[in-house]
Amino acid sequence: MRDNYSVRRFQNSDADEVSNLIINTLRMTNIKDYSVEYIENDVKMFTPDGVIERASWTHFYVVCDKECIVGCGAIGSYWGKEDESSLFNIFVLPEYQVKGVGRKIIETLENDEYFLRAKRIEIPASITACEFYKKMGYTYKNGIDVVDEEQLFRLEKFR
Repeated sequence: MRDNYSVRRFQNSDADEVSNLIINTLRMTNIKDYSVEYIENDVKMFTPDGVIERASWTHFYVVCDKECIVGCGAIGSYWGKEDESSLFNIFVLPEYQVKGVGRKIIETLENDEYFLRAKRIEIPASITACEFYKKMGYTYKNGIDVVDEEQLFRLEKFR
């Protein structure tokens, strides 16, 4: 793992770069587990304006390698609850995967106030990322280890 990645809060001026990062990751990495139709439907949500909108109701972070954004992730309240939170939009550029960027994102999110105040943290996990989140200590919500109607696993961690 490299130690020279920096992490900072998302700024609206990052929207184009973060949108491209998410779309590229979906099309190059997540396509292994999902149909083209499913991926392209997700792509529509991650326009620059869509990213800014998501950042408006979460604490959204970016991981940088020098000036280049190589990963992102967000945490917010779980349906407005004070004692539960959710992780969202965790993506790492394909060429930076398995290099510690994802771990850096999770560590950052787990030091955020939304995490620290929560008793339970949920993550809607893609098929692609499920094993990574399990390595980070998340388990299947209610023991359900099959994808739901959104083709996502629901994982959780208790504090």
